[in-house]
Amino acid sequence: MVWSGTWVAERLGVELEGDERLPDMLGLALRRNPRRAHLLVSNVLGKHVPQRPSVVHGSGHSLGVRVRELLGDEEAARAVVLGYAETATGLGHSVADGLGHAPYLHSTRRPVDGVPSAGGFEESHSHATSHLLLPEDPKLLAGEGTLVLVDDEFSTGNTVLNTIRDLHARYPRERYVIVALVDMRSAADLGRLAAFAQEIGARVDLVTGAAGTVRLPDGVLEKGQALVAAYEAGHESAQGAAQGTAPVRTATAFTAASTASTRVELGWPVDVPDGGRHGFRADHAAALDEALPTMAARLDAALGGARRVLVLGFEELMYAPLRLAVALEDAGRDVAYSTTTRSPVLAVDDPGYAIRTRLVFPAHDSPADGPGERYAYNVAGAGFDAVVAVVDSVADTPALHAPDGLLAQLAGHIPRVLLAVVPSYVPAPVPASVPASAPVRDTRDVTVPQAPHAPQASEAPERSSMLPEPLRGPAFSSYAPEEVGWLLQDLSDVELEAPTEEREEAIQSGGAHYAESLPVEYQPSPQYQELFHAALETSAARIARAVGTVTETVLAEKKGTPVLVSLARAGTPVGVLMRRWAQARHGLDLPHYAVSIVRGRGIDTNALRWLAAHHDPADVVFVDGWTGKGAITRELADALRPFPGFDPEIAVLADPGSCVRTYGTREDFLIPSACLNSTVSGLISRTVLRADLVGPDDFHGGKFYRELAGADVSGAFLDTVAAHYDEVAEDVDTAVKELLAADRTPTWEGWAAVERISEEYGIHDVNLVKPGVGETTRVLLRRVPWKILAKRGAGADLAHVRLLAEQRGVPVEEVDGLPYTCVGLIHPQFTRGATGADGKTVVSQ
Repeated sequence: MVWSGTWVAERLGVELEGDERLPDMLGLALRRNPRRAHLLVSNVLGKHVPQRPSVVHGSGHSLGVRVRELLGDEEAARAVVLGYAETATGLGHSVADGLGHAPYLHSTRRPVDGVPSAGGFEESHSHATSHLLLPEDPKLLAGEGTLVLVDDEFSTGNTVLNTIRDLHARYPRERYVIVALVDMRSAADLGRLAAFAQEIGARVDLVTGAAGTVRLPDGVLEKGQALVAAYEAGHESAQGAAQGTAPVRTATAFTAASTASTRVELGWPVDVPDGGRHGFRADHAAALDEALPTMAARLDAALGGARRVLVLGFEELMYAPLRLAVALEDAGRDVAYSTTTRSPVLAVDDPGYAIRTRLVFPAHDSPADGPGERYAYNVAGAGFDAVVAVVDSVADTPALHAPDGLLAQLAGHIPRVLLAVVPSYVPAPVPASVPASAPVRDTRDVTVPQAPHAPQASEAPERSSMLPEPLRGPAFSSYAPEEVGWLLQDLSDVELEAPTEEREEAIQSGGAHYAESLPVEYQPSPQYQELFHAALETSAARIARAVGTVTETVLAEKKGTPVLVSLARAGTPVGVLMRRWAQARHGLDLPHYAVSIVRGRGIDTNALRWLAAHHDPADVVFVDGWTGKGAITRELADALRPFPGFDPEIAVLADPGSCVRTYGTREDFLIPSACLNSTVSGLISRTVLRADLVGPDDFHGGKFYRELAGADVSGAFLDTVAAHYDEVAEDVDTAVKELLAADRTPTWEGWAAVERISEEYGIHDVNLVKPGVGETTRVLLRRVPWKILAKRGAGADLAHVRLLAEQRGVPVEEVDGLPYTCVGLIHPQFTRGATGADGKTVVSQ
């Protein structure tokens, strides 16, 4: 029998090594994904390859039994199981069964109205990354027993370890168990688990069905992408293209769907959830076990004389259809089981390839990330006499029954189509009172945790035409209209400026938020302007290299055409430069918008609504100038959890804090755009969010300082940097190749340094510690600075900082062991009559 990974292995030189069971468990396919060309296709998971349901459920159940044996009965009784959407939702539930009907929760990419998020995380290599945790009972996450995390594949381990790190910070436990069908870690990743366990101070075990690794030759990503592109463009034989990349769609098939689709009423038990999206308890399992024979009998009667049956689940809805399929199999039916998926995979009709056929149909559950294609693999041409499509009630929409919908696609290839609908379970709303960032150690009085100030899930992006169009220059900003569209409302005629000391006192006393007013715009002295131009001339090529590197990284890793969305205003000059690079080097005319994000208040959700109405959220790339300690990085991740279509990863010019994966450099150097305020940012103010000015349906506000046109250097900054694009192109190509092959996982070392500095200097508030050249400059321009910490021996990158510090009478202290070039300390506990820890009060000069 031909191994279903042969086709890929022969063409790309990929090798599967390890347990002798691996070829039976895994095949190989190709996908259009900038992070990983190959796809390990499980033969026992029940996702892409139809399999006997007893094999699918048994694979997870046996792993659960092994976990129970590892923990012992007493500890197993306290365990909670967490599965990953969408692929491992059914696997995780099966593991929970084997563990002894342990409480079960799976992550989801579907926000649910009225259900607050208890957290979320990212899956770095996936085509769709955002996961939400929406437990009805928060004690599932806040308990003290072992947490068992289940995924189909344990490869780099990044997703699972990042999840544990995030949850452990809030709900620390003594033990974790990671469960996967296959352990496919490389030699370089094998030691990470023990080091990670030591880092968090907990025990972390691993239970897998088989182990091995995938050997990838050099250049496999590029070769795989080229092969996918060739097949999708029809460069292979016409027969292969017809059978391999698209279903046969005919009028007869579409007509047949309306007559061949028969609805079967299951009689799903009341109060039993459709799966683990909000949690699934032992009493739910008992009620389901009792009801399964009756539901299976109804399906069996409706199937009549069908000999070979497929039970087809729906994306995250894997467990309910799996248990129905097992019950049909137990009743004597010849049954196979698989589910539909969001994952785009190339299909090739070859015995040595894991994905032989592909049905394509529109999404039919009104997903928050907008319309898109969905897929059913290895269904067409597989010889099924009947198919039972099992969906939840949220997905029983007109799109499901449309002429190009799933049911019609199935009817074009399978004689008999049955539809079974499981009621979607939505828990009763529970008020959220515990912030997601707060560690919960005592679980006796726990309420649903929620990210601070995060919008509720009901605020998912809507398709709306009521929001205004973006503001553009020259009416708003000095940038050319095609350079950027500002998703802001114009507050230019509103008096918002306040003296620096008044603002600082109000902010630190809690009387006002920093975004409710604006500082008086700093007017640079002739000496400072000369310093800016000298710094720009010196660093322009360095900035151009960073711009090229971050832009090429984004282009390499985004499937579609990127939509640049800069975080106003520091990110906007960078967004314009990235747009210019893409245009100059590739002829791409990338859309670019600027949106507001406010620390402690989140991102402008109306701007997100506008973006979702005009672009595919998956194409959006958020852009910022630099990272300090990563507060905005975390703010964006928290704010986007109810908006799973958007990728919260930020692309930045410089990442000295090691907070993001996509960056131009991790060096902390002078970016001249940080030296000035509006006069280098299109004459636009920092954004404003104040309740009397910004209503619930308004964009955040901003001001256009037309009166400062004589001092505007925005265009000069852009032109000077862009003039170096050609000369740095070769260096950029080299840097990007190295970056794409490197481990760019954020270490958050900057955050750790800030916490240390906050304590050492008696500040006790990380928000008053601003690391990096850019953030230090902001302290000197906008806030009441206390002192500046400078890395000993730092040179020209700090010339402007030293000048500003001298003008404001702020001491500059040279220190050793500083991970940044400099750090700005805001005056602690400032009032105009108070003193700081050093007994001095600093005021503007």
